Amino acid sequence: MGSYDITGPAADVNMMGYANAEQIASGIHFRLKARAFIVAEPNGKRVVFVNLDACMASQLVTIKVLERLKARYGDLYNENNVAISGIHTHAGPGGYLQYVVYIVTSLGFVRQSFDVIVNGIEQCIVEAHNNLHPGKIYVNKGDLLDAGVNRSPSAYLNNPAEERSKYQYNVDKEMTLIKFVDDELGPVGSFNWFATHGTSMSRTNSLISGDNKGAAARFMEDWAEQNGMPKQGAHVTKDGLEYLHKISGLPRRVSSIIPEPNEITDDLVQLASSYEASGGRRLSGSSITRRIRSSQQNKPKFVSAFCQSNCGDVSPNVLGTFCIDTGLPCDFNHSTCNGKNELCYGRGPGYPDEFESTRIIGNRQFLKALDLFNSASEEIQGRVDYRHTYLDFSQLEVNVPSSTGGEQVVKTCPAAMGFAFAAGTTDGPGAFDFEQGDVKGNPFWRLVRNLLKTPGKEQVECQAPKPILLDTGEMKEPYDWAPSILPIQIIRIGQMVILCVPGEFTTMAGRRLRDAVKEVLTSDSSGEFNDIHVVLAGLTNTYSQYITTFEEYQIQRYEGASTLYGPHTLSAYIQEFQKLATAMVANKEVPTNFQPPDMLDKQIGLLPGVMFDSTPPGVKFGDVSSDVPASSTFGKGSTVNATFYSACPRNDLLTDGTFALVEKLDGSNNWVPAYDDDDWSLRFKWSRPAKLSPRSFATLEWTIPEDAPSGVYRLRHFGASKPLLGSIKHFTGTSRAFAVR
Repeated sequence: MGSYDITGPAADVNMMGYANAEQIASGIHFRLKARAFIVAEPNGKRVVFVNLDACMASQLVTIKVLERLKARYGDLYNENNVAISGIHTHAGPGGYLQYVVYIVTSLGFVRQSFDVIVNGIEQCIVEAHNNLHPGKIYVNKGDLLDAGVNRSPSAYLNNPAEERSKYQYNVDKEMTLIKFVDDELGPVGSFNWFATHGTSMSRTNSLISGDNKGAAARFMEDWAEQNGMPKQGAHVTKDGLEYLHKISGLPRRVSSIIPEPNEITDDLVQLASSYEASGGRRLSGSSITRRIRSSQQNKPKFVSAFCQSNCGDVSPNVLGTFCIDTGLPCDFNHSTCNGKNELCYGRGPGYPDEFESTRIIGNRQFLKALDLFNSASEEIQGRVDYRHTYLDFSQLEVNVPSSTGGEQVVKTCPAAMGFAFAAGTTDGPGAFDFEQGDVKGNPFWRLVRNLLKTPGKEQVECQAPKPILLDTGEMKEPYDWAPSILPIQIIRIGQMVILCVPGEFTTMAGRRLRDAVKEVLTSDSSGEFNDIHVVLAGLTNTYSQYITTFEEYQIQRYEGASTLYGPHTLSAYIQEFQKLATAMVANKEVPTNFQPPDMLDKQIGLLPGVMFDSTPPGVKFGDVSSDVPASSTFGKGSTVNATFYSACPRNDLLTDGTFALVEKLDGSNNWVPAYDDDDWSLRFKWSRPAKLSPRSFATLEWTIPEDAPSGVYRLRHFGASKPLLGSIKHFTGTSRAFAVR
């Protein structure tokens, strides 16, 4: 197992997911990570699966990671046995994909976003490689009922009634988990797959966040840390979990060097009042900011990943969709309110607080994963294997059943996006007068489209009934707008089979693909695949938007309009995955005739760099501009704030470090770190007084956890400033102290 920080630039960069140009990062809710597992047969094959706290995988990221792995390990890790999958948070920095349409709102390519992800993936794989030990793997699965609803139910209903009747729900409720147990250290981690969108945080949120899946991973890793995992002869008890949930809605991430809670007395309040704000001071480097939990680098850490599956039509906003003007439910077929789609929003379980919705949906996934983890008993046995190929999805020939009962050959199309794409979804509606379920398009937007690229007759017919808004597959200036060469991949670990797909399959599309592959594998007469578990890993290795069923495509809701390669996209995937599965059963290699383009040298980035940072005369970086009130005492659950004169977080991402720290006074009058910007309870918010101002502020906002030890605390900010001339300098500053009772 391995993990590494991939948080990225916490300022100025557009967030990836909602395509909302105004959603610009300005702080950190909690940090993002890349998490990896490597499973190897002794002297045999091995596979790597990486789960990213990012919106999706990127073809360019995958290409560059594979280049680095080749330089480091030769042919040990390559495109065939490495899978890189995104969790689909919509609250991470964008600009790291190579195709134009995915980086328009981020003002093109953002090198800083790209580099931190490539580096983080490499580092987590290196860590996993160095951690390889003998051990066992277990698989378990079970239903989680209240973490996702279908956001395009009218499209789902267009699937055949006979097919729908086979399933109890209109979204997949099953979570599949694999548990890793080191022979010496005991449990060292788990990865699970469950379908729900990373859209608990809204399109107006500006704090970097792993959304519900990132939160679930945090909670599970914290729980493991509190239970002393990994450790010799580890044993997990459920009582520990119940106690944990009694004392706090959330597990605590806190350093182990903090002493036990002590009673608050007047002396302590007086002691707190004797510590004034420190004022800003320079640091010789950024090493001081290494994160609390980085201090235990020499021991293996517990790694828990919550991976994405066929989430295409699954929303975590489980309360339903409502009109923000009337409070009434939205129109069922088009998700509009009086014909306007921008008024229709889904509500999460913590409505109207998106942080609370994120916590609840994350916590539900965490509790389910923990239950599966604790009760996992089916041991994974058998071979490690994999198959991978690249395909040109713009012109694949596909055999499909004909209306007469025979077969006919159809083709996929060059990529194109329909009018309903611009309507967005109920998780984040689009603007203007687009609506979901639009099979006509309107004259004004056709005119706008034609200025960019008028689709030809063949393309219009191929994509029908989709009215084409953007003919992205045929737009090549200044470089490709959409991918055509895509990877598909199967990874096998004993009776666990992972289908790695480069997009978002809807619920029914995912079911059809899993069933088709399972049918091929279980038809093997040897019986080797009889008890297999097939999961679908979405958003893996690259990104190509959505994949609906043929029937859902006809309705042209958002997902259908975003199914790039036409109505037969899913049939193409099923046909080609069946070929991979057939090759796996027959133990044959799969040839590949294509390679995806590496367009790093063509990338255009229009986001300006940091010019310089400044403070008012007589003020130093790290000085407090708004302090904690003097002689103050706070109770559990209340929030403490302090604001510091700061500088742009893009000057140094403080990767594996922290911009924000809560420190506690110990018995020897030393300040020890207690919570940092990777904690749920501490938020780092960054702002400028005006758009182009060289001045900026950092606000640290700590909501005191119910289980925080009583005592004397203060807030500390770290940052790095850039002068007009000269090199970047690191700084720190603290608030005045306060008592927590």
